[in-house]
Amino acid sequence: MRELTVKDAINEGLRQCMEADPNVVLFGEDIAGGQGRDDHPGAMDAWGGPFGVTQGLCTQFGRERVRDTTIAEAGFFGAAVGAAMVGMRPVCELMYADFAGVCFDQMMNQAAKMRYMFGGKQRVPMVMRTVVGAGFRAAAEHSQTLYSLFAHIPGLKVVAPYSAADAKALIIAAIQDDDPVVFLEHKRLYMEKEPVDEAMTPLPLGQGVVRREGKDITIVAVQRMNLFALQAAEALAQDGIDAEIIDPRTYSPLDEDLILGSVAKTGRLVVVDESYPRCSLAADIAALAAERAFGSLKAPVARVTAPHTPVPFSPPMEDYFIPSAERIARRVRETVSF
Repeated sequence: MRELTVKDAINEGLRQCMEADPNVVLFGEDIAGGQGRDDHPGAMDAWGGPFGVTQGLCTQFGRERVRDTTIAEAGFFGAAVGAAMVGMRPVCELMYADFAGVCFDQMMNQAAKMRYMFGGKQRVPMVMRTVVGAGFRAAAEHSQTLYSLFAHIPGLKVVAPYSAADAKALIIAAIQDDDPVVFLEHKRLYMEKEPVDEAMTPLPLGQGVVRREGKDITIVAVQRMNLFALQAAEALAQDGIDAEIIDPRTYSPLDEDLILGSVAKTGRLVVVDESYPRCSLAADIAALAAERAFGSLKAPVARVTAPHTPVPFSPPMEDYFIPSAERIARRVRETVSF
């Protein structure tokens, strides 16, 4: 088994799906590169998207299946919805989740509702790949983690992988799914590495994982926050606090049984989410525990989130904006001592 970065694991998952099914096609800005100039040496695959995730795919599959688009998300997302309805499996790349407003009608009112409005007879098997996350010094319009924006919409499935192996297995599952899937990739995780199986094995959507076993408190961590939660758990272990870390991996559907089972075992819950606190995944998971695990709780549910402000451009302010291992550990100690 080889070690791959998250970026390369997603690339491999895309490639294997395209090899297995000729109906899988990619749409997006600069995903092929070279601005369509096949006559220019080195033009093919010059970009592979803003983070190079699709590099090499245009060379292998050609411009019919890896299509550079104009800067018109409403147009090519609308085209993808139509293509999905007639049997294709398009994967659309939205450069940054911050640009979701441009194509939100196509996702919210078209892709998400078609199966319901046609009585289950119409499938829309498409994937929207996009990038989330602060910490890249990209300012307020390129740094948001808008998971809850998509998870709020019935009919959309929402995936946010943390590790390379999960990223590959989940992109395969997303492409094979018959419903529209929003696949959120954190830009600060792209270069994280781990062993990844070469086999084309999907991971069921809606299935979370225990990243660390523990008995004193449950930490539910959203995507990149698993990195800081694991660091916090090591520091807490020095104080004799044994934290269990849950990574839901997908947020619609959400593995509620995994979360509730962990809370029933530990009696305490801290939810860590990089996104804004209002109407967030952290708020949703906290409400789940309050409604369905209240009898197990030994302390109030706690949240660690970003502040309810735009992402700052100033590096020290941006670093403060992102939940840290120190903040997580401090909130866990407060909850355990309640």
